[in-house]
Amino acid sequence: MSATAAARKPGKQASRAGAAAEPSKRRRKADSAGDRKKLKDGGKMNEEISSDSEAESPAQGKIEEEEEEELEETVQEKKLRLAKLYLEQLRQQEEEKAEAREFEEDQVAGRLKEDVLEQRGQLQKSVAKEIQAPAPDDIRVLRGHQLSITCLVITPDDLAIFSAAKDCTIIKWSVESGQKLHVIPRVKKDTEGQPPGHCTHILCMAISSDGKYLASGDRSKLILIWEAESCQHLYTFTGHRDAVSGLAFRKGTHQLYSTSHDRSVKVWNVAENSYVETLFGHQDAVAALDALSRECCVTAGGRDGTVRVWKIPEESQLVFYGHQGSIDCIHLINEGHMVSGADDGSVALWSLSKKRPLVLHREAHGLQGMPGLEQPFWVSSVAALLNTDLVATSHNNCVKLWQCGEGFQCLDPLFDIPLVGFINSLKFSSSGDFLVAGVGQEHRLGRWWRIKEAQNSVCIIPLRRVAGPPASSS
Repeated sequence: MSATAAARKPGKQASRAGAAAEPSKRRRKADSAGDRKKLKDGGKMNEEISSDSEAESPAQGKIEEEEEEELEETVQEKKLRLAKLYLEQLRQQEEEKAEAREFEEDQVAGRLKEDVLEQRGQLQKSVAKEIQAPAPDDIRVLRGHQLSITCLVITPDDLAIFSAAKDCTIIKWSVESGQKLHVIPRVKKDTEGQPPGHCTHILCMAISSDGKYLASGDRSKLILIWEAESCQHLYTFTGHRDAVSGLAFRKGTHQLYSTSHDRSVKVWNVAENSYVETLFGHQDAVAALDALSRECCVTAGGRDGTVRVWKIPEESQLVFYGHQGSIDCIHLINEGHMVSGADDGSVALWSLSKKRPLVLHREAHGLQGMPGLEQPFWVSSVAALLNTDLVATSHNNCVKLWQCGEGFQCLDPLFDIPLVGFINSLKFSSSGDFLVAGVGQEHRLGRWWRIKEAQNSVCIIPLRRVAGPPASSS
């Protein structure tokens, strides 16, 4: 065999070996492909088994659906959705504003209605039934005067009380603490170089509705004007020819009305320190006076048995009859109604448009004295909570609260508040939270009796209210 042939043999053998190796490679590829297919099929089987064994919850499915929807939401749809949401917020805000406006309009309408009723003298807020009788321990007693309290006033903000007495002094008290804030002392008559003050019994006081001026009148025919905040003397008005028995400021102004035992009514302008005019008509000493915002005042005529309404611009008067005794006290309830008390024990409720009382309670505080010789208790003072149905009257040893019926057609007693001594003055606070009584051992106008066990004091009586519906007006 030649070398060439020998060389070809190995080549052939090699080609045969290569040919034998190719099928084995193909088999290995097929086996690996088959294995991959089996693994793939096995994975699918495993996936199917796991999905069948663990069922999805409805909530999870819903969330996934929403997420898919959000993902599928286009830009335009998102803009539309946000616009609808914004419009809904605007609608809710407008509804809230409309409700607020409606509430404000209701409040304004209610206030306007009250103002109209007040101007007509028909406003009557119902508060009397809510008042609870105070416990004796709740009444605060302020002592400082040496003689009987004759009159008192409360500042418009209800923070201070001014009291005056037969000892010729005026004391300013703090309502909160009960402490003396200022004392205007008595002065000696016809003595020069003294600070201004009273030298005789002080019978009446009044304070302006803005709390700026305090006026006080005494038996020596003088009216002294003070700055209420500092208690500094400002002016002295002279002109009355007898004891000054009544004072009242016209509400909302500095116009002052005064009356006297000289039977006259005088008008003053305190801001300008000037006298305006004098009105006559009573036939006996005038005992008391009151006024509100109208340019008129009412007076209790004492022994002449009349109540009079004075119309200042017209310089005219209306005369009212009803009591049989001396009419010693009077107070306006609103611009159209008033209450008065007399020494015959009667309490009368009046309309300024009728000359006879709407209601007359005789023996309002009962009788006193030996059997067969009974006499009615004098009505020494009256007060009314402005524009409400609550009225207070007093005699020696007792304050009685009353409720005015609807339209002021009746006067019903509520309860009594016992106090020892002559209750010479009564005043309600502006808020109606308390009643102040000026108590003394003697009656403010004389010394007919003396109650020795009484204390000359100012009593602050709290008026707590039971929980109930809000006060209504008619």
